[in-house]
Amino acid sequence: MDLISKDFIRSLMPHLDLMNTIGGGVAQAAMRIDKREKGVLVRIAAPSVTSEKFHVVLNENLLTVYAEFRHTPTDELAAPLFSRVLQLPAGLDLTRIDAVFEGQELQVRIPYQANAEPREITIKQR
Repeated sequence: MDLISKDFIRSLMPHLDLMNTIGGGVAQAAMRIDKREKGVLVRIAAPSVTSEKFHVVLNENLLTVYAEFRHTPTDELAAPLFSRVLQLPAGLDLTRIDAVFEGQELQVRIPYQANAEPREITIKQR
């Protein structure tokens, strides 16, 4: 005689998986920032994280990159896999940021502003 049905146990598995993620199964993704000739390249490697789980949000000069776990796409509850917040310096063109997912890596490209080179300002007399 089974006191607990197999269907009941199967229905609990997604919740146990989620609790494991929240309770310590979270791992920090590897992040590297490279300065290039045309801008900055932020590279985030997170094995087994698909492109649909990544999110990139720009709020003024703060760039937030995070990934979340949902058992199914319609789940209301999402567990964070990781989150990184970068304060972007002046001299970057924040209107031209783009992100590409290739292989197992997310690449966020942030170009420099066209006229970001230092220049002397002429002082006018009045």
